Amino acid sequence: MLQVRGLTKRFGGFTAVNNVAFEVAKGELLGLIGPNGSGKSTTFNLVAGTLKPSAGSILFEGEEIAGMSADRVAHRGLARTFQIPRPFRKLSLRDNVALAAYYGQAGRVSRARAAEQAEAALDLVGLPSGPSATTDGLGAAGLKKLELARALAMQPKLLLADESLGGLDWAEMDQAASMLERIRREMGITIVWVEHIMGVLMRVVDRVVVLDHGEVIFTGLPSEAARDSRVAEVYLGKAH
Repeated sequence: MLQVRGLTKRFGGFTAVNNVAFEVAKGELLGLIGPNGSGKSTTFNLVAGTLKPSAGSILFEGEEIAGMSADRVAHRGLARTFQIPRPFRKLSLRDNVALAAYYGQAGRVSRARAAEQAEAALDLVGLPSGPSATTDGLGAAGLKKLELARALAMQPKLLLADESLGGLDWAEMDQAASMLERIRREMGITIVWVEHIMGVLMRVVDRVVVLDHGEVIFTGLPSEAARDSRVAEVYLGKAH
């Protein structure tokens, strides 16, 4: 479904991502992990169209999307969440999510259909979908759920989940991980999950790609990553 080849991003004289390559099969749940500053979110931004690459190729269902704008990428069936949710505070939860449905489907859905998709997404993540439910009082876990609901309402084929565990306690982390696995299993959505909290992610993903200093240092099964000396070195801080 997704093929990334030679992906590179330079900011002036600094290379944030260097010759990154990986593939994602349809129906897979892939973990993209690494310590802070390893290039995970920059890679995500390049794939999602938020940033334009300095070099490299990104094929989504056989179509080159490298350098394509974020809205055009979204219209092709690729949705993403953001590390820091920024909901529209004056809108209800349902309207927040319905707007995402409009955006992801290029306005091709009716108002009624967008509301239906919003309610279904909110129900799935466990948030109230009534017209009076607002963002007031939502904690970190609630905002993460809202962010996920907005992405799901876009009806994606591929979901890029960006650090869905940030700010959550351990129980909330387990719940978030289980929810992503359920979305993959029940909805058939392919998922790439960017995360720096390795332990929770490793129990649900099929494979992991590990980044360090903007480069891929490991690709393989979670069980293999746990035994790999390069991965251990990075997470123990010896590589720095």
